Amino acid sequence: MALAGCPDSFLYHPYYQDKVEQTPHNQPDLAGPGFPAQSDRLASHQEDDVDLEALMNDMNVSLEGLYSACSMQSDTVPLLQNGQHAHSQPQTASPRALQPPVSPRQRVQRSQPMHILAVRRLQEEDQQFRTSSLPAIPNPFPELCGPGSPPVLTPGSLPPSQATAKKDVKVFSEDGTSKVVEILADMTARDLCQLLVYKSHCVDDNSWTLVEHHPHLGLERCLEDHELVVQVESTMASESKFLFRKNYAKYEFFKNPMNFFPEQMVTWCQQSNGSQTQLLQNFLNSSSCPEIQGFLHVKELGKKSWKKLYVCLRRSGLYCSTKGTSKEPRHLQLLADLEDSNVFSLIAGRKQYGAPSDHGLCIKPNKVRNETKELRLLCAEDEQTRTCWMTAFRLLKYGMLLYQNYRIPQQRKALLSPFSTPVRSVSENSLVAMDFSGQTGRVIDNPAEAQSAALEEGHAWRKRSTRMNILGSQSPLHPSTLSTVIHRTQHWFHGRISREESHRIIKQQGLVDGLFLLRDSQSNPKAFVLTLCHHQKIKNFQILPCEDDGQTFFSLDDGNTKFSDLIQLVDFYQLNKGVLPCKLKHHCIRVAL
Repeated sequence: MALAGCPDSFLYHPYYQDKVEQTPHNQPDLAGPGFPAQSDRLASHQEDDVDLEALMNDMNVSLEGLYSACSMQSDTVPLLQNGQHAHSQPQTASPRALQPPVSPRQRVQRSQPMHILAVRRLQEEDQQFRTSSLPAIPNPFPELCGPGSPPVLTPGSLPPSQATAKKDVKVFSEDGTSKVVEILADMTARDLCQLLVYKSHCVDDNSWTLVEHHPHLGLERCLEDHELVVQVESTMASESKFLFRKNYAKYEFFKNPMNFFPEQMVTWCQQSNGSQTQLLQNFLNSSSCPEIQGFLHVKELGKKSWKKLYVCLRRSGLYCSTKGTSKEPRHLQLLADLEDSNVFSLIAGRKQYGAPSDHGLCIKPNKVRNETKELRLLCAEDEQTRTCWMTAFRLLKYGMLLYQNYRIPQQRKALLSPFSTPVRSVSENSLVAMDFSGQTGRVIDNPAEAQSAALEEGHAWRKRSTRMNILGSQSPLHPSTLSTVIHRTQHWFHGRISREESHRIIKQQGLVDGLFLLRDSQSNPKAFVLTLCHHQKIKNFQILPCEDDGQTFFSLDDGNTKFSDLIQLVDFYQLNKGVLPCKLKHHCIRVAL
C-alpha cells in the first residue's frame, strides 16, 4: 500500500523495516508492457476500498481516544513551571487503552497517526523517534545557567549595587530654607557642595562646605571633602541636619601654618628646624610623632564640673596628665581615641554645658547619637587655642588626605589656560571695546585701556545721575534715595542684625584675615558697621554719614575719605587697606536654597 502522508519516523522504525522485509512480493502477470491484468486490477482495487474504509474507522477511533485522553489529562494533571506534566499524577484511562492490545507490527502495518505529546517530553521518552539532520547547538554561555535555573537573569537575582543606589538628602541653608537632593551612595561632601552651587547659581570658589549640625547636642563640624555623605548621615540622629555654608578657613593652615600652631604648643620627638614646610611634613608624615600640648578645661564624664588639666594630643589619642605637666607614661590617662571619633565645636557651651568660656570643642564618638555621657567636652581660653587643637586633630587623623583635598582645586585651576576668561554670553562675546571721545570712534586694542574703559563705564550712571540732578531734572532714582538702598542688594550686607550675631557668622565662615560683612548700626539709625576679621580676632568699624554741598556721603575715617554709597566704599577697601588693618578679601554670604 502507499505510504504517502506517513510520518518520517516510520521509515526508520525497526518494526516497519522488519515488516517490509518479510512481506512477500507477488508480482501479477502483466497483460502488456507496464500494465497489470484487468482481473488483478479489479481485485487490488476492491482490496484497497476495504482497507481504506477500515483505515478511516481506525483513525476515527484513535482520534476520539486521543482527544478524550488529552482533555481528561489536562483537567487532572498539573503542569510544572517548564510546561511538563507532573509524573507523580496517575494517568487517566482512555478508550484507546480499553481496546485489546495490538502488536507493534500491526500498528506499523496500518498507517496510523502518531500521538504527538502536547507537553515537552519528546526528548526524555522518545529519543529513538527524534530525527534531525542538524546537530544540537551547544549553549555558548554555560556559566550563566545553573542546573535548574533559566539563562535569563531576573531582577532579584543580582545583588543590589551600592554604587547605583540613590538616596534623598535634605540640606538647609543659613536662612532656614532647605532643598532635597537625590544623591548616589558614593557621593562625597565636595560633590554635593558642587551640586548645590550649581543648583543655587552661586560662585564656586572652593570654600563651600557641608556642615554636620546637631542642635540637641549643641555641636557642629564641617565635613571633610572626601567623606561620604550617606555614611555620615547614618551616624546622625533624627534631629540632626546638614547645613550648606561658607568656610574660608577650611585649608588656611596649609597657607600659614605658623599662625595656627604656636611654637610653645608644638613639640616633636625628633629634631626640627621649625620652618613652615617642616611643620607640615611632620603632621602629614605618619612616621613622625608631633604632639600638641597645653592646658584645657576638661568636663568630667557624668558630672557638671570642669577641671583645668594638662592635655597632650598624639596620633594614638588625647591624653591628660594626672600629675601636673608630666608626660611620663604612668602619669598619662587616655581621654579620647581618634580612630572612630570626630572633633566638633560647641555652639553654646556656656548655656548648655556650663563651659568656662565660649571657645569649647568636643570629641564625639561616631556611635553616639543622643547621649551626652560619652561626649568628651573640652574648653580653651581663646579662639586661637581652640583652632589649634581642632586643626591638629584633623591633621593627625586624616593626614595626607587633607592635603590632597587642598590640592585638587588648585590642580583643576592650573589645567585651565592662563588666558582663559570667564564664560560670557554670545552677545557679550561679540562686543568690542570702543572709544567715542573724539570725532570718530576707534577700537581699543590695548587690554589695560579696555579694562579701564569698562570700569569707567560701570560708574558712569553715577555721573549721569549727578548731572541730571544739577540740571534740575531728577533721575528715576534720586541720588539721595539711591545711596541709602542700593547696598541692600549686595551679598555682604546682612541688614539689621546684632553684634553677637555678626560675630557668630564670622566665626562660622572662618576666622581668616579679610573676612567681613556690613550691617545696620544699632546705636545710630543712620550709620552702618563694618565687621572685619584680622589675626583671628573680630573688630567693628562704624561707617558714619556726612554731608558736603547738600549731598550725603559715607566715610570710615571721619570724612577724610568719602564715598557716595556703600558699594563704592567696599570697592575701595578691597583694593586699598586705608585705615583698616587689612584689605577686605572675603565677604560673608547667605544663599537661599
